[in-house]
Amino acid sequence: MTEEKEKRDDSITSSHDETEKINVEEVTSSEEILEEEKEQVQVSEEEPEDTKEDELNIKIQALEDRNLRLQAEIANMQRSNARERQDAAKYRSQSLANKLIDAIDNLERALQIEANSEESQAIHKGIQMVYDQVLQAFKEENIEVINPLNESFDPNYHQAVTTQPVSEGQEVDIVVNVLQKGYLLNDRIIRPAMVIVSA
Repeated sequence: MTEEKEKRDDSITSSHDETEKINVEEVTSSEEILEEEKEQVQVSEEEPEDTKEDELNIKIQALEDRNLRLQAEIANMQRSNARERQDAAKYRSQSLANKLIDAIDNLERALQIEANSEESQAIHKGIQMVYDQVLQAFKEENIEVINPLNESFDPNYHQAVTTQPVSEGQEVDIVVNVLQKGYLLNDRIIRPAMVIVSA
């Protein structure tokens, strides 16, 4: 009877020891798990800060790029406006010149008419004065007359209406007749000269 009791006591003690051992192991394992979770939480807490900083840096870079593009666009607009103002000042006389060219053509045709009487000579002289004054005004506005008679044909300034066979001793592509004078404003053609070219 006593032996059985002792065996039961030993069994209970052993079971108790085993239980304590298991509990200690579980506690240790739980502590390790808690440590790992704590580290993961710390890492997860750090990641959003890095991500947020990266996002801010990306936004800052995007804003800086946009600012540079806007500055470039503004500079281009300023250069374009300055060029337009320069062109407007440089070619301000073009519209008026276009309207006066036909009048000058008519004055030249009138001057080609022979004046036989004193009255017609007086009219001729008046037309000549008007013609000279208009040409002087053109000169002051940097408008030049293109009258390329006996000059080499230049398609940039001349418009060939027709060609004429080369005469003896004459070169090819020479303006042999000017049907209508041309006009040049600074470096811009207002009207090319209408010419006949040797061929």
